[in-house]
Amino acid sequence: MTESRSIIEREKKTISKALNLRFHPISVESAFGTRIKDTNGTSYLDLTAGWAVANIGYSREEVAKVLYDQYKKLSFTTQLSAPSETMTLLAEELIGISPGAFEKKVWFGHSGSDANEFISKFVPVASGRSKMISFFGSYHGQTMGASSLSGHAAQAMFEGRGNVVKVPYPNEFRPFSGIKENIKEQSMCFLQEVFATVCPPEDTAGIIIEAIQSDGGMVLPPEGFLKSLREICDQYGIYLIFDEVKVGLGRTGKWFAFEHENIIADAIVIGKSLGAGVPISAVVGRSEIMDAVVAGHMFTASGNPISTAAAIENIRIIKEEKLIENANERGKQFITGLEELKEKYDFIGDVRGKGLAIGVEIVKSDGRPDASATAAICYRAYELGLLLYTVGIHSNVLEITPPLIIKDEEVEEALNLLNIAFKDIERGDFDYSKLEEYAGWG
Repeated sequence: MTESRSIIEREKKTISKALNLRFHPISVESAFGTRIKDTNGTSYLDLTAGWAVANIGYSREEVAKVLYDQYKKLSFTTQLSAPSETMTLLAEELIGISPGAFEKKVWFGHSGSDANEFISKFVPVASGRSKMISFFGSYHGQTMGASSLSGHAAQAMFEGRGNVVKVPYPNEFRPFSGIKENIKEQSMCFLQEVFATVCPPEDTAGIIIEAIQSDGGMVLPPEGFLKSLREICDQYGIYLIFDEVKVGLGRTGKWFAFEHENIIADAIVIGKSLGAGVPISAVVGRSEIMDAVVAGHMFTASGNPISTAAAIENIRIIKEEKLIENANERGKQFITGLEELKEKYDFIGDVRGKGLAIGVEIVKSDGRPDASATAAICYRAYELGLLLYTVGIHSNVLEITPPLIIKDEEVEEALNLLNIAFKDIERGDFDYSKLEEYAGWG
């Protein structure tokens, strides 16, 4: 038995399967930059960034020093009752990079889930309205309020609160109506029908959306849709909230993905990559939302000095190393290479993305989703030394979200390895029984 397999077997006996989202038998020993080494000593080029957490790469010395120095100076104080300067400094940084010339404030948490929980509680209170609108395929987190906002198949067993109305996310490759023309107009008409029937605008507090629907399949809405959504929210006095937990902080070639449409958000949800691997999340929003309830969403360790110090250093690195610009350039390189592979392999139905938030949709010969082939490609890539995951409500999209420090030669390396994996799957040179213990999204 290999060392990795031994650790996985021990884990099965001790840790809840509630934490399992597995695609291949890896157990990690260390990670630096864009590379992960497993406990067998095998090195992998990582296209996951740990579900888009390691935007600045793994194990940065600068962050390690900041963490050490901060812990020696002040290991803990609570935002609730005895705040420190690092909390305020980070809040000022986040307000500074968030679009909109209005008064903003920041709330701190530990994960995207508790940040979206904040939205589910505070937006209705701030607006004096009861209902929220979200989108089919959306994934906003694991707590009850966040699950209520979500429309992902993986959360179908958790009903959550009943005040959320779901509407279709405009998907140009796989439209909800089956008609590929006028996708934006179809979606806006559907929303107006919802307003006219089950969710009147005068009782709609907010609309929450991912500017790129990541876990739903790396789906990009048609150009102009987000701007139209902003306009309809302004028309009815509805708050527009963008969940940027996965694609924010530079991944798409801008600080936030919604900025590609030159619009503003009433609140922005941030998580994952904010702490460079240290758990921290944030909501940046209009002051009337953020202050709607005093002592209304409290966690003892929220905004703690360790997490906020790491986040400040993370933002500094993104700025100074021009990682937003690199995400834009390497993303173009990736998409160009993937489009070339699409011409070679009929099972690649679509390539889409912005910056380094990229999806490759795998399909059967008749165009239906092919989850089995997608899982096989993911596993075969792992065998070749390349890590990536699958997403999508049909589990048929390869997600490419590497660290933003990835170099041009590493993009070429990844494309070459993907080509080999695609070729092996195409010619049937893969044992599908290897996938039996890896359910992925279930």
